[in-house]
Amino acid sequence: MKFLHRITSGKYAIHSTSHQESDPMNIQKFRPFNILSCLLMAILPTAALADQALDKSREINKSVVEQIVDAQVTLAKGPYKGLRTNHTKGIVVSGTFTPAATASTLTKAAHLQDTPSKVTVRFSNAGGVPTIEDTNPGANPRGIAIRFELPDGSITDIVSLSVNAFPVSTPEAFLAFLNARIATTADSPKPSPVEKMIAETPSLQRFIAIPKPFPVSFASLNYHGINAFQFTNAKGESHHIRYRIEPLNGQEFLTPEQVATATPDYLFDELPRRLEAGTVKFRLLAQVAEKDDVIIDPTVIWPEERKLVDLGVLHLQAPVADNAAAEKALAFNPLILLDGIAPSDDPVLLARPGAYAVSVSRRMAP
Repeated sequence: MKFLHRITSGKYAIHSTSHQESDPMNIQKFRPFNILSCLLMAILPTAALADQALDKSREINKSVVEQIVDAQVTLAKGPYKGLRTNHTKGIVVSGTFTPAATASTLTKAAHLQDTPSKVTVRFSNAGGVPTIEDTNPGANPRGIAIRFELPDGSITDIVSLSVNAFPVSTPEAFLAFLNARIATTADSPKPSPVEKMIAETPSLQRFIAIPKPFPVSFASLNYHGINAFQFTNAKGESHHIRYRIEPLNGQEFLTPEQVATATPDYLFDELPRRLEAGTVKFRLLAQVAEKDDVIIDPTVIWPEERKLVDLGVLHLQAPVADNAAAEKALAFNPLILLDGIAPSDDPVLLARPGAYAVSVSRRMAP
C-alpha cells in the first residue's frame, strides 16, 4: 500500500501599521522568515511522526507469511545476506527418479508414469543459522526438497521433513509460536511466553514428544510429507495422500556417545563420501487416506496401518558442482504441481509458497 504525505499550505496575512516608528527595529521585514522558521519547526517533527506512523502501518499491514519470515530471521539473529530464511544450512545433490508401475494407479501426473526424470535434491538442517552444528538439537527436524525435471522441461517439487507432523495447524498459530519464542528470554518469569503457549496447545506438546534422533547420514533417515494432496488417476478416481520418502537401506542413527564426539558438519561431510562410494536410493511412497482421516490439519498423524503405494525410486548420484550457486538459485515450491495432483485445503500448505516467495525475494536482493 502506498501512502502519500501532503502538507496543505494556506495564506498567511501579515498585518502592520503604516508608520515606520511603530516598528523601530524593522522587525516587519523579518516576520516572513520567522513564520517560515516556525512552519519548518512544526513540519519537521510532524514529518518524523508521519514516517513513524508509516513504518507502523507497514508492520500492521504485513501479511502473516511475511511476519513469519521476519520472526524466523529474528530467532536466527539474521538476516544472512543471500541465504534462505529457514533450513538455511543445506547440501544439493543430483540424480534420477524411476517411477513404479503402481504409481499410475493413483495419479496421471507425468513424472509418475513410465518415463524417468532428472531430480535435484536438497538436504538441510532446521533453523535459520547457516553455521548451526549438525549435532545441535535445534538442527532437527531435517529437511528434504526434491525437484523433478521432466524431458519436456516441466518441473514439480516435493518438500518434506524428518518428522511426520507440524507443531500447529494454521499459519497464524505458527506466527504466535514464533513470537512466543522471541518473547521468551533467560530471565522471563515462569511460565514464560513459550511455556504458556505449549501448555495451552496440545499439538505443540505432541510435536515436542516426537523422537528426533540424530541420523548417521541424511541418507539414513525417513522423510514425511506433512501436508495432504489429492491424487487423480486417468480414470478420474481421486484419493488424498501424504508422501513418504524412505531409504532403501533403512534408517540408522547415532548413539548419544557418537553424537557427543561427532564433528559440527558430520552430515555434510558424510554425504559426499557416501555418494562417491555408490548411488544412494530412496523409495517414494504415497500413504493413502481413508474416509474419516483428517486432510487439512498437518498436526494430525494418520494411522500407520494406512495403505502405502510405491511411487518409484530416487537414485542420488553426486553433489552438484557448485553448492553455493545451486543453493541461491533453487526455489522449491510444494504447489508447483502437474496435472493429476492438486493441493488439499490445508492452510499451512497453502501458506508455504507465500513464505518461500518472501524468503526468495530477500535472498535474491542485491
